[in-house]
Amino acid sequence: MAATPLFRKILIANRGEIAVRIIRTSRDLGIETVAVYSEADANALHVRLADEAVPIGPSPSAESYLVVEKLVNAALRSGAEAIHPGYGFLAENAGFAQACKDREICFIGPPPDAIVLMGNKIESRLAVQSVGVPVVPGSKGSLSTLDEAQNVAAEIGFPLLIKASAGGGGKGMRLVRSKAELASALETASGEARAAFNDPTVYIERYVENPRHIEVQILADHHGNAIHLGERECSIQRRHQKVVEEAPSPSVTPGLRKRLGEAALAVAEAAGYRNAGTVEFLVEGIGDPEDWNFYFLEMNTRLQVEHPVTEMVTGLDLVELQIAVAAGQPLPLTQGQVQLAGAAIECRIYAEDPYNDFLPSPGRITSLQEPAGPGVRNDSGVYQGFSIPLEYDPLISKLVTFGGTREQAIQRMRRALSEYKVGGVKTTIPFFERLLTHPAFLEGHLSTHFISDYNLLQNSAATEEDRIRDIAIAAAFFEHLSQTPATRTKRETSSEWKNSSRRYWQ
Repeated sequence: MAATPLFRKILIANRGEIAVRIIRTSRDLGIETVAVYSEADANALHVRLADEAVPIGPSPSAESYLVVEKLVNAALRSGAEAIHPGYGFLAENAGFAQACKDREICFIGPPPDAIVLMGNKIESRLAVQSVGVPVVPGSKGSLSTLDEAQNVAAEIGFPLLIKASAGGGGKGMRLVRSKAELASALETASGEARAAFNDPTVYIERYVENPRHIEVQILADHHGNAIHLGERECSIQRRHQKVVEEAPSPSVTPGLRKRLGEAALAVAEAAGYRNAGTVEFLVEGIGDPEDWNFYFLEMNTRLQVEHPVTEMVTGLDLVELQIAVAAGQPLPLTQGQVQLAGAAIECRIYAEDPYNDFLPSPGRITSLQEPAGPGVRNDSGVYQGFSIPLEYDPLISKLVTFGGTREQAIQRMRRALSEYKVGGVKTTIPFFERLLTHPAFLEGHLSTHFISDYNLLQNSAATEEDRIRDIAIAAAFFEHLSQTPATRTKRETSSEWKNSSRRYWQ
């Protein structure tokens, strides 16, 4: 994108695979990188790959990665001109963005005001409604009494959700199916919100049964330009957290994509947004997809974990675009120049036991065989001999596959999962191997309750007969597709397949 470096040096205020990811793009751009690390991460891959590395304290994140002053001081001492926050930790912390601004360090992300607005679920609902973006029916503001909650419930009906205003990841959220449950659920959700976010404020939304979770990637520069890069299907979740993402959604039509994209850009404008962000929607998948209803859920004011699938179908490097926008450059393309080709799918490979409620499985990786080959990308932050710390999110890597069609992307993911061997810790690989043979998944019949609806967390030994049946159905499904080209969509034409070869990231 740029012939000369956009910045001379960037500090990465994060760890693991996302820090590695940012280091690699920065190096491609000729930018020096500074890693930060806690005591637990002294031998981490991102520390090894960066040009410089600065220790920032003990292993607990509250004493290292979450201490704004330590990160800002590390940037000043190293001479870094900019800070990339990655995702998680302080990526959506307006105080961190403001501290960077106050010390004349460029924050590679949105302005503090946008983070504040979109971080408050109640205020963000009001803001997007003001520009005509639909929200799930619910309370107009925060709830302070049980009487208020009962009045809202009487208006919108049951079931409903009580949600923390400052929430995320399912914390401070309670499903209420009857009036008798309302009082205790309100008290529990408010208490959990206080403990998790130091803010007990909650509100109510109508509960959308069996929704899809679909999000739209947006980019906005400092010159009044904004574009969206299509949607990602993120409906496969556990504990309200995504584990599989796809681009594009297997069910979104061109008309629905246009409506979602326009709504996402309206949200960005309402927030005064700059840089990369994601607008998330709940979609009611009832009837003709062209007419599906969707509702604003929230805006993530940062780079998403699942950004690689968008990169694969657009051929764009989102980290490079983030850096360019932060440096004051205009977006290099218009909405009409955005092209989607092929299909990509991402599986988050965690050190977790999927058959024991996804409990973390920290420990030393005693052996490691990573997948490769056509259409395979593995964004990893580990190596053989590395110990996955107990203190942090146990993500091993983001395994991404790309194909000319969704079916090919799934086939390649199944092949990649079969090659992926991690010794010493339990991983989510067996869960994904089971998921990717399930007929409903193959057919694109998805919802946020998919995992529980299809009982996918049964112990694999107890469901061997089901697994054999699912594999047989999957084999027949792919065989049928290979013999019926008429079933393919317009995005699977031979010309797009030829163009898509440039998206094979190794």
